[in-house]
Amino acid sequence: MNSLNPTTKSVRIFDTPEVQDFLNTVAGFDKTEGNERAKEILHRLLSDLYKLIDDFDVTPEEFWQGVSVLNALGAETQYGLLAPGLGFDHYLDMRMDAEDAARGLAGGTPRTIEGPLYVAGAPESEGEACLDDGSDTDAEAMWLTGQVRDTQGQPISRAKVEIWHADSKGNYSFFDPSQADFHLRRTIYTDADGRYRARSIIPSGYGCPPDSPTQQVLDLLGRHGQRPAHIHFFISAPGYKHLTTQINLAGDPYTYDDFAFATREELVVDARRIEDASEASDRGLEGPFTEVVFDIELAATSETELQQRHKRPRALEDG
Repeated sequence: MNSLNPTTKSVRIFDTPEVQDFLNTVAGFDKTEGNERAKEILHRLLSDLYKLIDDFDVTPEEFWQGVSVLNALGAETQYGLLAPGLGFDHYLDMRMDAEDAARGLAGGTPRTIEGPLYVAGAPESEGEACLDDGSDTDAEAMWLTGQVRDTQGQPISRAKVEIWHADSKGNYSFFDPSQADFHLRRTIYTDADGRYRARSIIPSGYGCPPDSPTQQVLDLLGRHGQRPAHIHFFISAPGYKHLTTQINLAGDPYTYDDFAFATREELVVDARRIEDASEASDRGLEGPFTEVVFDIELAATSETELQQRHKRPRALEDG
């Protein structure tokens, strides 16, 4: 922020009738057309920004630099990347946690952020699936397994477990055109004991591109843009609250320093390396592999709305 000349007195005009009338006009309060909720929200947003310009004496140069960053974020479709970095995703989770508490919906595996990299339509299978196609030759084999239970410890059969994660270079299929369609993405329905099993690879963490507008904003805040190795999940079943969550693999240098604020203590999972050839053979694997166990608890609810994931733009998903 530019320093003011100490002899210059900042002007403040936000509270004047002229500015308040102007805000009402900009927000469309004098029009019968349009959406009333949108008008109220935009009026509040513009009011806060106008007041910020007054309070911090934002110069025209600083304002237009900000517009330039917004243009770059839009051009590179990075708003979905910056949003978790500025804590919006985690804040929405905090609000949903509070709403659950107000409803008396206690227990269950905690939620955490979805992120912007889900792709709808992954292949479905019963009980188990192979997520990788063998193309990532640098990767360590992973056996991912767990049980879906209710909060009383009873298994939930045919729970829908959607899994997606990055490759060993931190890239996601669909967004990385070098990977095959739905690579490292699958939907598994749990077996009669509520169990799911997935053969895959250990994902890598990743960072915001260093020359990206997202990293430009983080640099202004003195923050890095790194994420730890993690695995995303949607878990759902009729009669239970839909769960959006992800696990972080213990031992990653950014496990507790995630720029997206997704880490929750209950979601940090140990990865156990197994070199026993017979254990590998039992799982259809060759050579050493790493086992990751993630058991999931779903909270019961009769509210249909809570049994579905919330609507937002997602790749290949309608509505």
